[in-house]
Amino acid sequence: MSKILIIEDEQSIAELERDYLEINGYTVDIENSGDKGLQRALNMDYDLIILDLMLPKVDGFEICRKIRGEKDIPIIMISAKKEDIDKIRGLGLGADDYMSKPFSPGELVARVKAHLSRYERLSGRKEARNDEIRIHGLRIDKTAHRVFVNEKEITFTTKEFDLLCYLAINPDRVFSKEQLFDHIWGMDAMGEIATVTVHIRKLREKIELDPSDPQYIETIWGAGYRFRI
Repeated sequence: MSKILIIEDEQSIAELERDYLEINGYTVDIENSGDKGLQRALNMDYDLIILDLMLPKVDGFEICRKIRGEKDIPIIMISAKKEDIDKIRGLGLGADDYMSKPFSPGELVARVKAHLSRYERLSGRKEARNDEIRIHGLRIDKTAHRVFVNEKEITFTTKEFDLLCYLAINPDRVFSKEQLFDHIWGMDAMGEIATVTVHIRKLREKIELDPSDPQYIETIWGAGYRFRI
């Protein structure tokens, strides 16, 4: 299943695009600001990026330039601007397509399908590529159930791996201990909520440079835990 990132500051538009794409079988993430969108695009694995031109913090041109410097995945640039100079500039920075607002969600889906099909055909890499999460020096190979910290492999138990993956695929979201326990161990599992705390400590010991000052798994006092990117 292809994974798509939408970087769009108008939430209603982003949600409409997401709904149409999810109906067609895609997994979709949304970021509303340019800086967070760029960070997610560079640190997470996506098959295609839908990129608005006018964004807070960092504009679409700069995001496109930086993504293209590291990745060759398809980028569809979207803007309310209809001037040819913006289209030329966007395509010149490496965007694969340019759509002017307003547009039909159905057309967007058609273009997404076309670009993904073309990319898969030309690269020939999709089937061979493992499903991975890369965040700074951390690499999680979900297909092989392997974890690397600065390319050194670290051994994890099944529950540790499941907990790490769940947090990593939901970055910047706060989960309570109860939510994590229900998701990883199951509501009917025999055990104590305290096991979440124990497993978080073990994760930090294995992936953090300084477990007492974690850069990945942050404690939000009174609320739970958050994975930072």
